[in-house]
Amino acid sequence: MKKYIFELEMKVRDYECDLQGVVNNSNYQRYMEHTRHEYLESLGENFGAMHDRGLDAFVARVDIRFKTSLHSGDRFLSCLNLWKEGPRIVFEQDIYRLPQRTLAASGRIEIVVVQNGKLTRGEYFDNLLA
Repeated sequence: MKKYIFELEMKVRDYECDLQGVVNNSNYQRYMEHTRHEYLESLGENFGAMHDRGLDAFVARVDIRFKTSLHSGDRFLSCLNLWKEGPRIVFEQDIYRLPQRTLAASGRIEIVVVQNGKLTRGEYFDNLLA
């Protein structure tokens, strides 16, 4: 398993599974989003406070590759790394089934930051990550 700057352990809930008994694909995106929110909180920031200051982070693109299905009750580790590409903040996010650390899903999520309605160059994250 590669190195990550943030990891969050979670557990699959029954209602997140579909008729086949596996986690519905849309829930992997929710897991990744929750991980980004928790990462931001670990830095002392949150999206509500950002919005109150006129800053909004929007998902511009999502690419998720599904590898192995998670099932009800599975524990998993949601991990992330990030970097900037121009005005975009790119999150590399992987989800591993525990305890084996089997890769379940791998994603690339691109975020842009808008300040008072105008696209920024992502300076907000430069300052936050410094």
